[in-house]
Amino acid sequence: MSASGRAPQSDDWSVENPRSDHQRPRAPMPAVDTGLVRHLRVNDSSLIPAVWRAPAAFSVLRLESECGMTDRITKVASAPALLVSVSIRSLAISDYQLWVDDKLVPTPFIPAFRSNVVDLDARPQCWAGSAFDYVHYHVPRKALDDIAADFAVGSVEGYKLAVGEEDLVLSQLTKSILPHIGREGSPSPLSVDYLQLLLGAHLLQRYARLQRPPRITTAGLGPLQKRRALELLNGNLAGRIRLSDLAHECGLSIGHFARSFKAAFGIPAHRWLVHRRVERSKELMTQTAESLADIAADVGFAEQATFTRAFRRIVGVSPGRWRRDHFRPDGRRRRGDR
Repeated sequence: MSASGRAPQSDDWSVENPRSDHQRPRAPMPAVDTGLVRHLRVNDSSLIPAVWRAPAAFSVLRLESECGMTDRITKVASAPALLVSVSIRSLAISDYQLWVDDKLVPTPFIPAFRSNVVDLDARPQCWAGSAFDYVHYHVPRKALDDIAADFAVGSVEGYKLAVGEEDLVLSQLTKSILPHIGREGSPSPLSVDYLQLLLGAHLLQRYARLQRPPRITTAGLGPLQKRRALELLNGNLAGRIRLSDLAHECGLSIGHFARSFKAAFGIPAHRWLVHRRVERSKELMTQTAESLADIAADVGFAEQATFTRAFRRIVGVSPGRWRRDHFRPDGRRRRGDR
């Protein structure tokens, strides 16, 4: 997360009602493992497990329930990690309890979009006596250590416990991705990588006990690094490539690559990819008679609705309107088009 506290802008975290273009049969296009970014609704307290085991990798889970818990739930991880929990709805003082290291932690009234940051080594337990809705970010300590090394802060001595914290960065970040958690094809793996990087940087700067302040260097990519990065992105319009792959090919750490790419191109790699998809869709709309739904799939959008929203945001008009203004039956562009 940037020091200014602004939430990331992710062009492929955008949806709207789908249109009714005819769609040809095609294989589904998975984006992120559904176990890593998902929305779980539970309306029977007996179905809430006594132990919640987080995956080893970074994950985002929205856990929503219209009923309270019968018993407390214990949260554990297979590897050292932080659990960042952001409330979506408020909870009264009498309806929420938290234990850390088997000790009851005083908890206030929890307004919507307040945050908890807890080290999972402390085996936190919680109980909610009424309907609740939380977004949980599971952040591996290994990923945080890699970001810390990139920031040259030395080893991290630990992380401060936060309960009911008013953290505007976490709040805005969660609001920006909330509508897209659990939707098919959104977010892409590249976007999830950036989310983990931004979230990790913010956690280090605000909650970590550091030996020295972060030292962040920013430089652009060299000509060969630019060429290689664009080759990989153009060859993976669907967004399946990972940030670690791009960084490795350029001989940089993940954090250094992310900053260098933005310095070189003005936008992060995942947003550059969305812009490139839109440019490619323009080519297909002027050169073929394919339906908009098929073009959306061809350029890497999982849903036509996502394509329409991204296209309108970048170009200023819908794909259908743009096509009507630029397409000729003979397949040639109108005069003045490039």
